[in-house]
Amino acid sequence: MSEENALPAGRLMQRLRDGELPVRFVLAGAFNTIFGLALFPAMLWLSPYLHRHYMLGLVLAQAVCTICAFFIYKLGVFRTQASIVRELWVFSSFYYATYALNLVALPALVVGAEIPPIPAQLGFSFATMAGSYFWHSLVTFRTTDRHDDHGRIPPA
Repeated sequence: MSEENALPAGRLMQRLRDGELPVRFVLAGAFNTIFGLALFPAMLWLSPYLHRHYMLGLVLAQAVCTICAFFIYKLGVFRTQASIVRELWVFSSFYYATYALNLVALPALVVGAEIPPIPAQLGFSFATMAGSYFWHSLVTFRTTDRHDDHGRIPPA
């Protein structure tokens, strides 16, 4: 079967084997989103203490999700060898900054632009997802020898 006629799943697996950065980024993001959406309710459901103290559960879930996402992106997507401390700080700072921006943007979109809260938040979330690709590619996990111009890992 020629490459043009390959099934979509087969093309995806080939792109993963070839080491294409955008594909790995999207898959990691999908996993992180599902994990992040599931962890907070699971923690509250499994722990009566966290159920009563849900804000503590939120803080713990946020910390666990941020660290999990960091290592998935570092090891599975960008595959860098740089300092964990520096990269974790820069990685986390993106999410803390966008969270702070979200606290300002959401009311501005809802009150100022009269966009309903859910579509406004979805739009902000999609903008954050797109921005995170560029932030992590160009700032957090920047290296000159990580990948070629097509996002592929060069052969060893």
